[in-house]
Amino acid sequence: MNKHIITNVSAVITLIVLVAGIMSCQPTAKEDQHPLTAQKDTIASQNSQPGQSGYADVNGLKMYYEVYGQGKPIVLIHGSFMNIPMNWSHIIPELSKDRKVIVAEMQGHGRTKDISRELSYEGMADDVSGLLMHLKIDSADILGYSMGGGVAFQVAVRHPEQVRRLVILSGTYAHDGWWPDVEASFGAITADMFKGSPIEKQYDSLGNDPARFPEFVKKVMSIDLEPYDWTEDVKNIQAPVFIALGDADGIRYEHALELFRAKGGGKMGDIHGLPKSRLAILPGTTHIGMMQRTDLLIPMVTDFLDSDLNAKPPTF
Repeated sequence: MNKHIITNVSAVITLIVLVAGIMSCQPTAKEDQHPLTAQKDTIASQNSQPGQSGYADVNGLKMYYEVYGQGKPIVLIHGSFMNIPMNWSHIIPELSKDRKVIVAEMQGHGRTKDISRELSYEGMADDVSGLLMHLKIDSADILGYSMGGGVAFQVAVRHPEQVRRLVILSGTYAHDGWWPDVEASFGAITADMFKGSPIEKQYDSLGNDPARFPEFVKKVMSIDLEPYDWTEDVKNIQAPVFIALGDADGIRYEHALELFRAKGGGKMGDIHGLPKSRLAILPGTTHIGMMQRTDLLIPMVTDFLDSDLNAKPPTF
């Protein structure tokens, strides 16, 4: 096995271990309780129950969604292979304290069954748009993590009137936004590498045919195996953008910096004023570890969503 293949396989194994780590951070499930049920209980135990849940008929898809809390709406879009409890159990209780939190499961993920349609960032963005229309919400803040970050970018590009502010956590707007070794690892990911993992178990637990799990993995990975580049469209997004990534993330720092500069960053705010968009690099934070940094993330996200972005910089 050559060094390049070893690197790819190592990256995949690390991914699975990290996902398992997220699951292990939840309170221990009862012996006869499935991890997903335990995660639902985790959300409930933090005084956050969905006020609404169901399926929205959008673009030929029956999209599963849940709504928590009251206030200004924000849509959370999960990462690859994830679902609502796996991705958002730490986040929902915090954000739903004073805003309406809308979470959905993308095509083929969680309780949203796959359909005979290509999986694409653009298609999933249209599904999110359709969900907002189904819920009769004219516009919302959009927050996307990893794959969800790409979907969130496309919601802002394709449906700008529905986006108030945009939060991207560890997401890219071009295929080369990943570190080269990370991008190279995508082609090595197979269903066998997820055998026995929480990702495979949650897929089986939600009424999916276990025999189709390899097809699910292949379809999810397909969106990152073809080159894409939305740089110009993303730079023209009118909504303010908050970009956050970890200092040990899979995203190139320069990728985030390029967009931040295009959105008014890269200047001394005391002289030129504060840009409406923001950038954060979280210390000691990996790609999947981002979802465990609520102590850092939540204050920054809520401040961005709630602040007057036209305010003058502070003075002595």
